[in-house]
Amino acid sequence: MSQSEQGHIAIIGSGSWGTTLGLVLARKGLPVRLWTRTAEEAATLRADNENRRFLPGHQFPPTLKVTANMEEALAEGCQMVIFSAPSSKFRANVVEARPYYEALKKKPITLSATKGLEMDTLMRMTQILEQDLPEAAEQGLVCTLSGPNLSKEVAEGQPGATVIAGKKTATIEKAQELVNTTMFRVYTNHDVVGVELGGALKNIIALGAGISDGLGAGDNAKGAFMTRGIAEIGRLGVAAGADPLTFLGLAGLGDLVATCASPYSRNRFMGQELAKGRTLAEIRAGMDHVAEGVFTTAAARRLGQHYGLEMPITEQMYLVLFENKPTPRAIYDLLSRELTHEFYGFKI
Repeated sequence: MSQSEQGHIAIIGSGSWGTTLGLVLARKGLPVRLWTRTAEEAATLRADNENRRFLPGHQFPPTLKVTANMEEALAEGCQMVIFSAPSSKFRANVVEARPYYEALKKKPITLSATKGLEMDTLMRMTQILEQDLPEAAEQGLVCTLSGPNLSKEVAEGQPGATVIAGKKTATIEKAQELVNTTMFRVYTNHDVVGVELGGALKNIIALGAGISDGLGAGDNAKGAFMTRGIAEIGRLGVAAGADPLTFLGLAGLGDLVATCASPYSRNRFMGQELAKGRTLAEIRAGMDHVAEGVFTTAAARRLGQHYGLEMPITEQMYLVLFENKPTPRAIYDLLSRELTHEFYGFKI
């Protein structure tokens, strides 16, 4: 039986990344149902046969169907459901999908494609899925996708790679088979905590990298900052139960490099604008996309406090974002901290 005969894939969220994944899967000939929040948005996407707001110029393949009907998106026969909304809207989408998911006789693979933490609970996205879709958790169907995946490049068919992590080998290998293409290579990993935290926390570092670029601080400074950033991500990740090796992989170092270097990175762009002295509110007002690093900075700061960790980069980014600390002063305070060992906080 071919993949397309096994059932459709539902994508809950029609932003740039959800649409990109829809394109990747539909170009393989897989039947995709892309769910939008409103009927008006669905009608616009169908009429344009593309997502002009987020990915103009990329026509929908014939197997990609747009719907605002959650019951239609999660109809019987769905073999995988992908949740791709921003972290601030993630749980609301899961709750809305829950009755239709529960009605399915055969439960589909349930994949998070969102990089972030829930502000109120500090939960990772797979934890939300496990909490609100308990049958998916019981059957080991929950997994997450993360990596150096800038949507514009993936949609254009440029070469790239990603990683899918989950607790059950059969689940992640099936998800790997579904998502993998000749230009978008998929790896597997069992370290869900590390993959999710790497994908979420790197956005904090990308904000700082953007500030560095905006101030013209140079490549030495940016290289040092990124390296100290991956160390800070690793400290928090290990405290939360992650494998430190994960942060040297696609969801850690790979994603960090792409997000800190790319002109397509929303978080890097926001950092550059902060370096100009603009406020968070001013920058947000002019952005059509969500920069997850803002929410993640506040959540990661609280998570670090929970574990009793020193997180100097996160702390300075919090002060810049939420207390209007001047960016040059934040850099000075990072550099003038007490001298220490490069790998403090890790078992050496």
